[in-house]
Amino acid sequence: MRILILGAGKMGTFLADALCMDHEVALYDQDPRRLRFVFNTQRMSQLEEVGYFRPQLLINAVTIKYTIQAFKDVLRYLPHDCILSDIASVKSGLPEFYAEAGFRFTSTHPMFGPTFANLGNLSGQNAIIIKEGDDKGKAFFRDFYKSLHLHIFDYSFVEHDQTTAYSLAVPFATTLAFASGIKKQEAPGTTFKKHMDIAHGFLAEDSFLVSEVLFNPYSTEQVKHLRENLDTLAEIISRKDKTALDAFISQAKKNCE
Repeated sequence: MRILILGAGKMGTFLADALCMDHEVALYDQDPRRLRFVFNTQRMSQLEEVGYFRPQLLINAVTIKYTIQAFKDVLRYLPHDCILSDIASVKSGLPEFYAEAGFRFTSTHPMFGPTFANLGNLSGQNAIIIKEGDDKGKAFFRDFYKSLHLHIFDYSFVEHDQTTAYSLAVPFATTLAFASGIKKQEAPGTTFKKHMDIAHGFLAEDSFLVSEVLFNPYSTEQVKHLRENLDTLAEIISRKDKTALDAFISQAKKNCE
């Protein structure tokens, strides 16, 4: 299959490397310097080159801030039978875009960020395939993700954003709350250091991605629930209520089983 990938960031170059041995792959980025170390892949820095490549599948891997605009910029250079696809972690606006674009589409979300995942061994990581969309495109990504040994979940666009509000907004909010209270002092605790490692990795993420996840319309309730639990815990601590704290910890253990 002829596959065009938009965006030579961490995910774009990873996808190019993972696909180029079995498919004819081209990678487009406006900055040709980001294409210097691409292997077995056509390099493109001008949209006009896309027309000559005639991709059968387009994977949009640009930063979430520019996902829809990147689609709009390239549409006129694509053959009409090309399948559009995105890997965005928040799907806001994409169902409406696909409905208007007039192309077949497939939407997925590989749930391994390049910040934390070992891209050389993704066994045990997860991916989501959106139920809406083209069957051929979904079959392609299902086979591809299985080849990476990912666990695959099937969600609708709405179910996806509800799930990411829970699985991303909650850890994002807790990490931000933790990092916002950091002081310039030595803290030798092992648990503290582990939290610091998470915070450093998280804060290296694109700030627009963070805002999109937290501004997901389903995130508000998740963060409110987190705040309510923190308020309850703060009240227990202020009362030094050992019985209530034991019950709180016991419920937390049950939740994590």
